[in-house]
Amino acid sequence: MHRPVFIEADDPLPSTTMALGVDSDAPGLLAVGGQVTPARLQEAYARGIFPWYSTGQPVCWWSPDPRMVLDVAQFKLMRSLRKTLKKFLRTPGCDFRFDTAFPEVMQACADTPRHGHHGTWIVPEMVAAYTEWHRMGPVHSVETWVDGHLVGGLYGVNLGRMMFGESMFSTRTDASKLALCALVAFCRAEGIAWIDCQQNTSHLASLGAKEVARAAFESHLARTVPQAPPARWAYDPSNWQQLDPGLLDSL
Repeated sequence: MHRPVFIEADDPLPSTTMALGVDSDAPGLLAVGGQVTPARLQEAYARGIFPWYSTGQPVCWWSPDPRMVLDVAQFKLMRSLRKTLKKFLRTPGCDFRFDTAFPEVMQACADTPRHGHHGTWIVPEMVAAYTEWHRMGPVHSVETWVDGHLVGGLYGVNLGRMMFGESMFSTRTDASKLALCALVAFCRAEGIAWIDCQQNTSHLASLGAKEVARAAFESHLARTVPQAPPARWAYDPSNWQQLDPGLLDSL
C-alpha cells in the first residue's frame, strides 16, 4: 500500500498515481508538507491536485479517484429553484456580482459550519494564499446581493477553460444555489464544460454532478487548462439564456 509522499517547500508534487487508494484510511491523499502559495496552487490545480487540511495539521494534498464533476450541460435546474431564480432576477435590489467582494466571500465560506466536520478546512494560510492568487487573476467569486448586502456566494479557480469549484456560503435560503446558477450560465457562455466538485455529495449529485475516473479527469485538464485566454470574468445578464431562455423574460 502506498504512503503519502512527504515534500518540502521546493519539492515538486509527485505523480497522482502515488495517491492512496480506496482501501486506505485517507483515499486520495497524495502528499503531505510544503506550503500553500499561489505558485504551488498553480502547479497543483493544473494537475487536478488540491490542498485540504485543518488548523494544526501539515498541508495535505489530494487527488481523489473517482472525481466528482459537474458537466454544465447536465446541470439540473429544478422547478422550485427556477421559480426562485426568476423571482430574484425581477426583484429590485437583487443582483449578482463577480469579484467585487472576494475576501468577504472566502471568509464567509470559512465561517460556515460543515455537516459532520468540526472547525474549517479553509484555514488562515489558505485564505491568504487564495486571496493573493485572486489578485493575480485565476481565483474568482460569484456573489448574490440583496439591497446592497452580500447574502451568498461561492469562489473557485479558473485555469484556461476549466473551472474548479471550492466552497459556497449562504445567509439566506437558496442564495448559494443562485450563485451556482450564475456560475453555470457563465461557464456555458464561456465554453467551460466542467466544474470540478472534488468529492461526491448527495447535494451535488442532485444538481447533476457525477463521478469520473481520475484518468478521464486528468485527460480533460490536459485539453482545457492550456486553452487561452482565460474566461472573461464579468457578470452579463444575457448569459441566462444559456441556462434557460425563459429567464430573460424577467429582465
